[in-house]
Amino acid sequence: MKKNSILISLIGLVAFACGTADEASNQSEARSTKADYAEKEDGEGEELVYSTEEVAYDEPTSQIEHNTESYAYIKENDFKNPLREPLSTFSIDVDNASYTNVRRMLEVGSKPPVDAVRIEEFINYFDYNYPTPTDQKPFSVYTELAECPWDEDKQLLHIGLQGQKMSIDELPPSNLVFLVDVSGSMDQANKLPLLKKSLIKMVNQMNGRDKISLVVYAGNSGVVLDGASCDNPFLITTKLNGLRPGGSTGGAEGIELAYQIAEKHFITNGINRIILATDGDFNVGPSSDAEMQRLIESKRDLGIYITALGFGMGNYKDSKMEAIADHGNGNYFYIDDMRSSNHILVNNLAGTLMTIAKDVKIQVEFNPEMVASYRLIGYENRLMNEEDFDNDKKDAGEIGAGHTVTAIYEIIRGKATNDRNLKYQANTSSADNGELAHIKLRYKLPNESTSQLIAYKVNSEALPLSQTSDDFRFSAAVSAFGMTLRESAHIEGFSLNQILELADGSSNADPNNLRRDFMTLVKTSRHIYSSKEM
Repeated sequence: MKKNSILISLIGLVAFACGTADEASNQSEARSTKADYAEKEDGEGEELVYSTEEVAYDEPTSQIEHNTESYAYIKENDFKNPLREPLSTFSIDVDNASYTNVRRMLEVGSKPPVDAVRIEEFINYFDYNYPTPTDQKPFSVYTELAECPWDEDKQLLHIGLQGQKMSIDELPPSNLVFLVDVSGSMDQANKLPLLKKSLIKMVNQMNGRDKISLVVYAGNSGVVLDGASCDNPFLITTKLNGLRPGGSTGGAEGIELAYQIAEKHFITNGINRIILATDGDFNVGPSSDAEMQRLIESKRDLGIYITALGFGMGNYKDSKMEAIADHGNGNYFYIDDMRSSNHILVNNLAGTLMTIAKDVKIQVEFNPEMVASYRLIGYENRLMNEEDFDNDKKDAGEIGAGHTVTAIYEIIRGKATNDRNLKYQANTSSADNGELAHIKLRYKLPNESTSQLIAYKVNSEALPLSQTSDDFRFSAAVSAFGMTLRESAHIEGFSLNQILELADGSSNADPNNLRRDFMTLVKTSRHIYSSKEM
């Protein structure tokens, strides 16, 4: 019976295998496959049974019977006095899960929780046209200082990093382990069916040098595919299409098994990465954030990184997904539909897979003769102690090939005042040397353990908003939108219509229509945040 069912499965997919690449792509776009996954007890252990019954793919709906989504608390950054706190230190972040997660809420007419909004992930969802590196370093540094669109008494300091660009063909060979959640909670159209479509599109970008393994978990974990070459996409697609949800979620056991398979097929000087795809509902085994962090941290020094892909709604566990990526030298994305799937796993696949710099930290020192106070927009859960900057044992964020990273400070110009009135505090300040700030960055190359230092000076001359780059104005618009959704006190009086106007004038270079989609999202939000329309 098992042989017959597998034979029927293969016959059912012959048309897919024999068709052209374009036909297969069109079929994948139009339909998803309802998978059959079953566990049977026998003397040899688990048995995986696959079928290829096709069903139409349904778009996500807004009706959630029980909403148990959870988000970590975020306390918004406030203004700081550079005499009291001259150094601002944080880890970079290329994650963008917050933007697409919040987008799916807004598109069904729901007001997102403020803690679901991480503004840096809104900003870093978009690509920016920063100068490419020219000095053999893995990334370049770009700054722009100009007036603040939402407060004429403030200025914005824009810091942008541009990673060295690479095409898929330029990447070293890849050893990828797809770790797929097939638990009962994944039995929704915008979870497992969307997950399979996304991973199939990703496999179609790979080549014969790359290997794919497939590990599933739901109560028990199992290896479905063990180091298959990407020159056989039919086999990989068949295995992915054959997954069926059912059971509870033993996430920790699945991750341990995925690491074992990744080590088994480890490629020296290659890409070794686990792709975890789940709704984050780890409800069996070590499921707390702290326990999961310790599990991931014990593995990250092996040279095997992890990408966390979040799916679905209703029981989504955002904080667990973020913790896995942050502590596993990885990145974290949320896939709400094929738009984000294409953005992450097709258009920017090189950056998703290939790390070009790790443990990247930024430290900005503000000149108290020029800056009365400053505020970092976002990055609240990426802040670091100033002494952590020079400590190579402190973990920080990673940059992928071609990735851009953007950070924005709000600045109130003027001379900082020493308002603490402490008897033994030295009342000294730096000279007015025409520098607004001094930026330092530390990073490690992927296979090294000692960091390298980059220093960069920021001049005090600010541009009028009309003379700024499109990237400056658009990232400011995205920041303003994020602050609006967070109901921030720092954005009072700036309307959604003004955000639209700011974004509309900075969307000329938009090859994938990401900026146009953003403006559509702002328009969609106006009926939810009606007080911000005008």
